[in-house]
Amino acid sequence: MKRILGRSEIEVSATGMGCWAIGGPWKFLGGEAGWGDVNDDESIRAIHAALEAKANFFDTAANYGAGHSERLLGRALAGRRDQAIIATKFGYKIDEWAKTVVPYGESEEKSEIAPHVREDCEASLRRLNTDYIDIYQLHVWGYDVELSYRVQEELEKLVDAGKIRTYGWSTDRIDAVQAFAEGPNCGIVQQELNVFMGNLELLRLCEELNLGSLNRAPLGMGILTGKFTPQSRFSSNDVRSIPDMWFDGFNDGKVNPQWLERLEAVREVLTSNGRTLAQGALAWIWGASPLTVPIPGFKSVEQVQENAGAMAFGPLTPDQMEEIDAILGREPVLG
Repeated sequence: MKRILGRSEIEVSATGMGCWAIGGPWKFLGGEAGWGDVNDDESIRAIHAALEAKANFFDTAANYGAGHSERLLGRALAGRRDQAIIATKFGYKIDEWAKTVVPYGESEEKSEIAPHVREDCEASLRRLNTDYIDIYQLHVWGYDVELSYRVQEELEKLVDAGKIRTYGWSTDRIDAVQAFAEGPNCGIVQQELNVFMGNLELLRLCEELNLGSLNRAPLGMGILTGKFTPQSRFSSNDVRSIPDMWFDGFNDGKVNPQWLERLEAVREVLTSNGRTLAQGALAWIWGASPLTVPIPGFKSVEQVQENAGAMAFGPLTPDQMEEIDAILGREPVLG
């Protein structure tokens, strides 16, 4: 099961692998931004398991582990670069030794990113042990649109130089995507999307502009796997323990009980035809649009195999999509 990333014409496996969690602990704006402790050897085995399962798309970022995720992916793909499609992200100053990530300026929104685009790209190329990046993404969600045009100019130069194949923006803002999409080599958007949340107007814009839609938090940062309960707690170096987290699925380090109630309500539909809950959640994303590619995170071989295994089942049917909308009492996702 493969998908084409819109006008970039890059073909990827329908399930990507999100590499945030394998980066390990790091500091972002003074707070924890990792997913707890990691085992690098297991992470490399998991990346190899993804390739064996025909999941060839890996999404990482310079931020993740302050460069560690990129280095780990580069190690795992040594001698196998031609088997993989790599997406990474940029836009912050990385200190690999201090494990810190900060904006290029006093604020994220007004930071001076354009002068650093090429050096950021070269640093990622070195960590990834490759001479080109398939998909390069601006990682600053709320960046000023006017300033983004200068960043876009630098990205076009990187395409011309053969350093990157296409680029995009990891954001859920309509105005930002419309602006970036004016670039001839802009091919994708990375947006938050799962069965319970996401900007569907942005997804429809992707279809209108023929942009690939890479989907972060497809499993609700783990909630949609069914492994959490109201008693679940997270380590102090896990981003899900943050008291005022931006993600609606967690409140003060605890799982939002409304998410668990809704998950139970749609369980039967998601697990149809022998799927696990996680596989059903990925199938919902494929059912939402032909341009979507979920990028669930992983820390183990077992998680990779389960997520890649969703491709054997394919998307939910339109009737199943409508049934979920009816259960949740919302407007139809498919319009």
